[in-house]
Amino acid sequence: MDGQTTTEAVQVVPVTDLSGVPDAYLLAPAQVTDRLGVDPAVGLSTRQAAERAAVHGPNRLAEPARRSEWLKFLDQFRNWLIGILLIAAVVAGAIGDIKDAAVITVVLQINAVLGYLQERRAERSLEALRRMLVPTARVRRDGVEQVVEAETLVPGDVVLLEAGDRVPADGRLTVAESVEVAEAALTGESQPVAKSVAAVETTGGAPVAVADRTSALFMNTAVTRGRAEMIVTATGMHTELGSIAEALRTGTEPPSPLQIQLDSLGRRLALLSGVAVVAYALTALVRGEGLSDLALRAVALAVAAIPEGLPAVLALTLALGVYRMAHRGAIVKRLASVESLGSATVVCSDKTGTLTLNEMTARALWTAGRLYEVTGEGYGTKGTVRGGEGRSGQLLDAVLPFAVCNDAHLTDDGFVGDPTEAALVVLAAKAGMDADLLRTEQPRVGELPFDAATKYMATFHPEPDGRIRVHVKGAVDVLLDLCTDVLAEDGVRPLDDPHRSEILDVTSQLGGAGLRVLGAATAVVDKAPDPAALPGLTLVSIAGIADPPRPQARDAMALCRTAGVAVKMITGDHAATAAAIARELGIDGDVVTGAELDRMTEEQLAARIDDIGVFARVAPEHKVAIVRALSSRGHIVAMTGDGVNDAAALRAAHIGVAMGITGTDVAKEAADMVLTDDDFSTIVLAVREGRAIYDNIVKFVRFQLATNIGAILTLLGASLAGLPAPLTAAQLLWINIVMDGPPAMALAVDPARDDVMRHPPRDPGERILDARRLLAITRAGAVMALGTVLVLALARSYVDTDTALTMAFTTFVLFQLFNSLNARADDGPLLGRYQFRNRTLWLCLAGVLAVQVVAVHLPWARAVFGTVPLNLAQWALCLGTASTVLLAELAVRIAQSTRRRSGEPA
Repeated sequence: MDGQTTTEAVQVVPVTDLSGVPDAYLLAPAQVTDRLGVDPAVGLSTRQAAERAAVHGPNRLAEPARRSEWLKFLDQFRNWLIGILLIAAVVAGAIGDIKDAAVITVVLQINAVLGYLQERRAERSLEALRRMLVPTARVRRDGVEQVVEAETLVPGDVVLLEAGDRVPADGRLTVAESVEVAEAALTGESQPVAKSVAAVETTGGAPVAVADRTSALFMNTAVTRGRAEMIVTATGMHTELGSIAEALRTGTEPPSPLQIQLDSLGRRLALLSGVAVVAYALTALVRGEGLSDLALRAVALAVAAIPEGLPAVLALTLALGVYRMAHRGAIVKRLASVESLGSATVVCSDKTGTLTLNEMTARALWTAGRLYEVTGEGYGTKGTVRGGEGRSGQLLDAVLPFAVCNDAHLTDDGFVGDPTEAALVVLAAKAGMDADLLRTEQPRVGELPFDAATKYMATFHPEPDGRIRVHVKGAVDVLLDLCTDVLAEDGVRPLDDPHRSEILDVTSQLGGAGLRVLGAATAVVDKAPDPAALPGLTLVSIAGIADPPRPQARDAMALCRTAGVAVKMITGDHAATAAAIARELGIDGDVVTGAELDRMTEEQLAARIDDIGVFARVAPEHKVAIVRALSSRGHIVAMTGDGVNDAAALRAAHIGVAMGITGTDVAKEAADMVLTDDDFSTIVLAVREGRAIYDNIVKFVRFQLATNIGAILTLLGASLAGLPAPLTAAQLLWINIVMDGPPAMALAVDPARDDVMRHPPRDPGERILDARRLLAITRAGAVMALGTVLVLALARSYVDTDTALTMAFTTFVLFQLFNSLNARADDGPLLGRYQFRNRTLWLCLAGVLAVQVVAVHLPWARAVFGTVPLNLAQWALCLGTASTVLLAELAVRIAQSTRRRSGEPA
């Protein structure tokens, strides 16, 4: 029959409801196909697919709400520091100081462009991770199978799926042969879910949870077993995945600790600027200065109070952190999140794939009264079955049922099928058996697919004598009820009480070690047995399977303990399995299950949270409760997640960390950071990077603010002394941008201290500028101001005013060279080899000195800055005076050390 004719013969129902058929799982397959106007044997016609695509649009998740590029650029001007400079530029222009107004404006534009470009770079890095949806899908259209782009799927399309395929849209099953689907990304369920074509029954119209919709498949879940056909019932944003993504599109992100502190710093600097301007204005009015001179010096004071280079250096520091972390497997979405990681006190990590390899591996095999060790990791066949030399025949008998009663296949890239079955195929290979070859030599004549109710799978194979060989694998306790015999050391023996007790002991031993236990049994019968009554079986072996910890995770755990960062494992696995993995990794604390969490109040959980190391059998919604409990205890929480339902917890955490390989698009969108390797150790590296970045931010903020304090005190001191203003607005911008900028950037890339992970996390409430640092900054600023004013006052006695002003300007610039060493040694040695580890800083200091020579001696530069040439003696005086800021700090530290040794407070 012609496919097109058949399709058109079906009653074509216009599908204009964009939600498709949301309740399809409650309907019989025939009802769904009637509603969608499609014959499953033929599929939609090309014309129908095109018409429906025009109504429903592409099958993809909508992009998150984004600000326009123009608004992003304007965002760079929205802070206190920039606002003050804008006012200063307007005032300078109003009084005719066009040069200073132009310089300030150019500086503001440069800062805005740098900040905008850094944000764009971070966004482009994240775009590379948005490849969640499968690019193609196998469908039946016009009566033939064809491969189409997944984005072109529409409600009514017939999609064909096999083990290993990812589901490209939501749909209703019409064919399901031994189908199991991994839905952890959507529901958090760690084990694959068995599917069938039977409509889901509901009581009184009660809603059915997504995890219980066994007749439906959902976008981005993966088929792990069997063959399926489904009718697409919803696409794009109308899928279950899309409905959750929609809820997250308009969410807002809380500011990071660094953003809060810098905003506070901006307000304080604005206040300082205002106080300085008012103090100067009152002094100037008392002295009878003209309004024009008053305005010029007020502009200079406003510029002096603002570290113009701070936004650029901060953006560079965070951007370099993003760059380094990207090369180590972590893509950071927000620049400020880089620093936030450094303050993390707790990391809540998923187990599977993050702390473990996500590669099921057979670790133990019991057969004929002997327990064997299985070596090797993952899905590679390198390894052996050790502990039973000379018993290769028994080993082959033991693994034969595991090999042939199995649907998984190994590939060059890993495997296709169920992970546990793949581990059993690898076990067979290590014992010397080729599962694929055996399946060819012993074809199936029937099978009983695995069922959650029976907890076993059985396959039937012809024997040379015409009889039937039955192979069964499944839960050991279930198989014991089906077995009458057991393979013992001296052959097959009746399954008596001693043998049964031995088997139960082995099962308990392996389970206690955190292994998933499966048994294998076999029998030979005259004809295919009744599925409801399997014959008396012979138990031949028991396998213990585990997902081994990542080797690097153990080292990362040890580093976390040293750094004072607590790690809590969160998993959907059983408590015994989770506890065993936790022991291997060195995670301390109680083990609590999801059921126990449900019985706790928020207050009870908060009271116990610090003592809990493992959360087992938890659902994704439990993660939010865990984050809240930790936050209530004052912790800064980093939370990992990969599923759609993890998005809420990722948003609730201070640092949400999504998986780049196994993570869903929604999880990546909700997270602050995405791991490209899904490796826990990458999180620890990010914490280390965050700490180093914070240390460097402290260094350059201290360095630049000392300059600003020094400039304000210099201008006020000169005014009070009746001296001309030693620094113009243009000179101050030159100092803050060109002379301070390169050393500050060099401090921003300072290598991490050797002991950066040997200290506990800093207090989240700690200010960038605590009392000790503020005192050091004020002290350095006072020395700079005193030295600059003294040089100006003394020089005016011997040289002309222009030369004296140039010497004062130069002295103040040179102060920055020595003060950078103070800032770098914030709490380390002021002198010694440590100061020579940052070669970039010394190159920058040499460059600053050379550029100041240019500003003083080249004619075009003298015209811009109002300078005159200096001789060598004058340069020497400037340099010697500038060194006093380093000598003064050294004297203070020597005095503090002396007091500490004598037992007095430092």
